[in-house]
Amino acid sequence: MTVAHAIEAKNLFKVFGRNPKAAVERLRQGVHRDDVGGTAAVIDASFTVEAGEIFVIMGLSGSGKSTVIRMLNGLLQPTAGDVLVQGRSVTKAPAKELRGIRQRSVSMVFQHFALLPHLTVLDNAAYALEIQGVGRDERRERAREILDRVGLGDRADAMPDELSGGMRQRVGIARALTAGTDILLMDEAFSALDPLIRREMQEQLIELQRELGRTIVFITHDLNEAMFLGDRIAVMRDGRIVQQGTPEEILTDPANDYVAQFVQDVDRTRVLTAGSVMEPPIATSPVSAGVRGALKVMRDLQTGAVAVLENRRLVGVVTDRAVIRAVKDGVTDLRAIVRPAPTVVAPDDSLTDVVERAVESPLPVAVVDDRGRLVGVIPRVTLLAALGNVPAVTRENPVIDLPATVTASELATAFASVDAEPALATEGGAR
Repeated sequence: MTVAHAIEAKNLFKVFGRNPKAAVERLRQGVHRDDVGGTAAVIDASFTVEAGEIFVIMGLSGSGKSTVIRMLNGLLQPTAGDVLVQGRSVTKAPAKELRGIRQRSVSMVFQHFALLPHLTVLDNAAYALEIQGVGRDERRERAREILDRVGLGDRADAMPDELSGGMRQRVGIARALTAGTDILLMDEAFSALDPLIRREMQEQLIELQRELGRTIVFITHDLNEAMFLGDRIAVMRDGRIVQQGTPEEILTDPANDYVAQFVQDVDRTRVLTAGSVMEPPIATSPVSAGVRGALKVMRDLQTGAVAVLENRRLVGVVTDRAVIRAVKDGVTDLRAIVRPAPTVVAPDDSLTDVVERAVESPLPVAVVDDRGRLVGVIPRVTLLAALGNVPAVTRENPVIDLPATVTASELATAFASVDAEPALATEGGAR
């Protein structure tokens, strides 16, 4: 059985003015929005939102994003197209069914809080349950639990005018969460807050979403906010969706010049992760290849160090100087000269964390998964290129580099001894 998307928008149009249906037909024929008659607020917008994700719709004023979110819960009727919420059509639903969808499936959080000034914080948070007919004691108990989650448990008896803007917005979020709906629609919910409170609210929203698993559609004109919050983002311009994708995809591969201009000032360290910028690990040697096997890899790739692996798990690194000293001393066991990799990160670690750990290391950063397997490396040039939004000019095969530490005569002697050995077995088969 196919599981329905949390939300599916199918070819949505919204035209305000006289004869909107005719305007839609002209838009479909390729006529410019300024020449169709009326105001074409949304043009052929399609997207899906999966259960449990934060889907951000962003664009400048007049791009159509707020019109879209109002069509998602039936506050506006599309001129053409359809909206499905958990497989049920909002567009075609009769009034009674639409009320049920709004009460039990979709909650709304507004920019300017929309609190009822004559009710306490607790009763504001419980108001959606009152509309649903839930008894006073039960709805207040559920509201208290949510207020505790958003940090307002001690302000339950306060009135809205006694709260700061950030606190009032927390009440608005608590009201939406208390309603128990699977989907939250948030229209510029944090734009009225000062920057410090806004960032705090963004972080709390992500924390709440992780704890409660709600599906969130978030509207914003702020790309940094979109990049920070969104699992996926739809960028709108002049009523159309011009690009959809993950924050990394939009940042690293903008669809057109308009999106590229948007993302050029984004704080890339907040968006990019180690996994999104890493390169394949090439300079590696299985521990079973021994000291001479590691030295052969260094010669073939012209690198000063290699990562040592055992069943794909990162054991550590060895340098050219350590390998050559081992060859001279007759040491054959590679494990005897392995040292821990100086910088190891996870694929999901942000570039901020990567930069902090990479500053003092002459080696590329090793990217290791939760099973200890080496999945990538981030050479310093790749890290700098990612931060500066420029192409990385690296070797065809990325390798682990170290400053030159070995003399030419030492290398010649060591490589001659390697050439005299029979072919070496590697993890992937015979070399």
